[in-house]
Amino acid sequence: MSRSMSSEPASTMSVPPPERERSFDVLYDTLFDFVFRCLRRLGVPSAYAEDACQEVFIVLHRRLFDLRSDASERAFLFGIATRVASQYRRKTARQAGNEWTDQLAPSSSAGPFDAAAAAQAAELLERFLEQLDNDQRSVFMLMELEDFSAPEVAEALDTKLNTIYSRLRLARARFMRFLREEGLPRD
Repeated sequence: MSRSMSSEPASTMSVPPPERERSFDVLYDTLFDFVFRCLRRLGVPSAYAEDACQEVFIVLHRRLFDLRSDASERAFLFGIATRVASQYRRKTARQAGNEWTDQLAPSSSAGPFDAAAAAQAAELLERFLEQLDNDQRSVFMLMELEDFSAPEVAEALDTKLNTIYSRLRLARARFMRFLREEGLPRD
């Protein structure tokens, strides 16, 4: 049966190969930094982050036909990144450090006070994220740091929407408690 005569809904039909390659190239170019940040925040050490990022895009290339036209590419990639990060965390569990804060450092044009403040904020954020369980960390990261909507997060994590809201509420409460314990204003 030809594609045009398929009874399959258009939103789940596969992308033809030439368009698939162009689509992959566009996704790689536009979302590489997003995937890299997510992997670092999900606990992949900086020494392995580029390799993990490449693995995410290898999986994407294999599964690009699974990406529905009505689906969020960022959510789809985050789902893949979550699984890849989990594999890397298991591989490196006995090695020291979660050093993704170097990705949050300000540009060289920032002054020394701005650089110090940004480094301190990145270190505090890292300490907070380490306290969260994986589910709350993923929701907090995507909604608060990457500006995902709750439905996008639900899709990315294959979780019910109400569960996403619950995890976000718990993570935010824990964040407020963390700020209070650190003696910082909650603004």
